[in-house]
Amino acid sequence: MPTTDGSSETVRIQSGPASAELSLTGAEPLSWRIGDRELLWHGDPRHWERRAPLLFPVVGASAGEKIRIAHQEYPMPRHGFARDARFTVRERSEDAVRLQLIEDEKTWTHYPFRFVLDVTAVVTPDKFELGFEVRNTDTSDMPYAFGFHPAFPWPFDGGRHEDYAVAFECAERPEVPEITADGLIGRNTRAVPLDGHRLPLDPTLFTEALCFLNAHSQSLRFVAPSGSAIEMTADNIPHFALWTKPDAPFLSMEAWTGHADPEGFSGELFDRPSIIRLPSGHAMRHLVTLTWREAAA
Repeated sequence: MPTTDGSSETVRIQSGPASAELSLTGAEPLSWRIGDRELLWHGDPRHWERRAPLLFPVVGASAGEKIRIAHQEYPMPRHGFARDARFTVRERSEDAVRLQLIEDEKTWTHYPFRFVLDVTAVVTPDKFELGFEVRNTDTSDMPYAFGFHPAFPWPFDGGRHEDYAVAFECAERPEVPEITADGLIGRNTRAVPLDGHRLPLDPTLFTEALCFLNAHSQSLRFVAPSGSAIEMTADNIPHFALWTKPDAPFLSMEAWTGHADPEGFSGELFDRPSIIRLPSGHAMRHLVTLTWREAAA
């Protein structure tokens, strides 16, 4: 998709039978293909127009749609502003690309910090690896959270929705926090039918996102009845979430370093639970690897 200046709105990388395409808007992956199989949700606006947005500098909702820094309020959209910001291409090869976002006048109205967000995407014949580096180029500590919010076709390999499952690496607690009407982490929890490692999927589960905060697992698999699976592995990212919309043919598996404000929270962003406090001049790296697992013969 060319722009008026002749540049492209997207960048494509490839390795053998596998390819990926990312948008310069939000550095959002638009496609991950292995051969003829598309593994990312195609962004049908009848259900959800996004595909795999990046979440920064907050994850989830902020109370009153605002954050507070040094007693001053700043408007903050849900999941932050990076998913709608323009990234630039910094490095590119056949199978990898590095995209970058730095602060500007638009980000300054929401978030009074100087930063660099680098997104490095690498595709291999069976993997799609995304590295995220946040650098604090300001003169004081910087609070932030980061998340990756990819969605996948459901079903992606035949069968009924109800025949699919999510398998966690480790046994997780069979309960999740309730989510308030304005998207905050509620005080109460609700049970989910998690049997140790395995969560049988049913569209009726998703009246709201299922948030597995401080998970024991570093990876989870979206498993088809055939035995094939899409695996997500997260490094330096402690929270997972599962989400879809009613009757929508996709499942989102999300990896977060932070989460929405808790119900009743009125503090500053530095005090938000799970926020990262990054010192001046320092960088923090997070990694998500998506792997296609063929069914055993």
